[in-house]
Amino acid sequence: VQLVESGGGLVQAGGSLRLSCAASGIRTSIAAMGWYRQTPGKQRELVASATTRNSANYADSVKGRFTISRDNANNTVVLQMNSLKPEDTAVYYCNAMSYGMIYWGKGTLVTVSS
Repeated sequence: VQLVESGGGLVQAGGSLRLSCAASGIRTSIAAMGWYRQTPGKQRELVASATTRNSANYADSVKGRFTISRDNANNTVVLQMNSLKPEDTAVYYCNAMSYGMIYWGKGTLVTVSS
């Protein structure tokens, strides 16, 4: 099982980034795919998740700025991040849940400069 993220990087405040994640090797239906983020000394927190029917759930801090979308046929998920703020700086992890199993990507760093 592998989750491969891409799209992180450095951006100025107010800018945009697009994170992508592709899942492979998961043979069962993926109930939810999403993104979490973590900064040093803090717990990993949910950013956004999407179910098979693309029902989305967002952290309050990103509502109205981030949009998540899934491609069920290809087991991919994309996080479009707009109006980025310095407090969005973190390592972003792709997540997939399938029949009680939880899978994680290795993470991609997003840095937002002020």
